[in-house]
Amino acid sequence: MPPRLFARSCISSRFISHPLRSQRRTLIAPPSPNDGPLLSRRSDRALPEIPSSRKLWLRTLPVFLSIITLSTLAIFNYQKASSSIVNATLYALRTSEAGKRELGEQVYFRDRFPWIWGEMNQLHGRIDISFGVKGTKGRGVMRFKSVRRTRMGFFETQEWSLEMEDGRKLQLLDEVREDPFKHTALQAQS
Repeated sequence: MPPRLFARSCISSRFISHPLRSQRRTLIAPPSPNDGPLLSRRSDRALPEIPSSRKLWLRTLPVFLSIITLSTLAIFNYQKASSSIVNATLYALRTSEAGKRELGEQVYFRDRFPWIWGEMNQLHGRIDISFGVKGTKGRGVMRFKSVRRTRMGFFETQEWSLEMEDGRKLQLLDEVREDPFKHTALQAQS
């Protein structure tokens, strides 16, 4: 036999599996929890039994749903708190004479993580929000309400008030002073 054919026949016979030559390996039972460290692992070993996780699901599902709900609320509140409407109302409150008189200087959110209550729907022309504010002299809750009556119209401020902690309610939007929100970001967004 020529050397070339002999080499091919040897290589091909090595990779051909014969039914008589196939090895049968027995399955090894999985180690029990108290067997000690597992030093070697065979790939054809039996898999351990999986405990039923129905009870685990029933316990963790309410926790998961509550975390998702709280996260969603926090994200939407952050979106409201960082909007131009809230920034414009805070700026107008800082420059307001009544706001300076009652709250003092350094007017900002009352809480470290402010919660903006109410609706802020610029698409449909409805803004009705309130949030806590504080200054060097006092604390209170500022409320701002504005509507856009027509689709391409301007927002009209209906209420802009400050309710102090002692229960007094100050109207920051008066007839003498012009609407401080005209020609601001609220008008540019409509």
